[in-house]
Amino acid sequence: MNATFYRYLQGMLDEEQPVAVATIVEARGSVPREVGAKMIIHPLGRHVGTVGGGCGEADVIRAGLDVVEDGLPRTVHVDLTEDISMDSLGVCGGVMDVFIERWGEAEDGAGRARPT
Repeated sequence: MNATFYRYLQGMLDEEQPVAVATIVEARGSVPREVGAKMIIHPLGRHVGTVGGGCGEADVIRAGLDVVEDGLPRTVHVDLTEDISMDSLGVCGGVMDVFIERWGEAEDGAGRARPT
């Protein structure tokens, strides 16, 4: 991962807004990005990086927003093996697992900062 990614991450954390970081941890078959590819998911839509685009990335973004909200890390299984058709979006022929974790602080229900 290049230094630019981490500069963006630090800048977002300096705003004291928690973000989610998604990382491809396993890939099998043909997938758009390699293991280790990362993406920052910001709750206000300022995403940095990519885990592949299309519907799979949309699933990762939705899960990332949940991670920012509840602080619970999760793994999203992205299956890109469906049959190719005119309606298919981003079919590559492989599967990948994307681990998502929160970075930064968030407030609990009482307005106190809690670590992630």
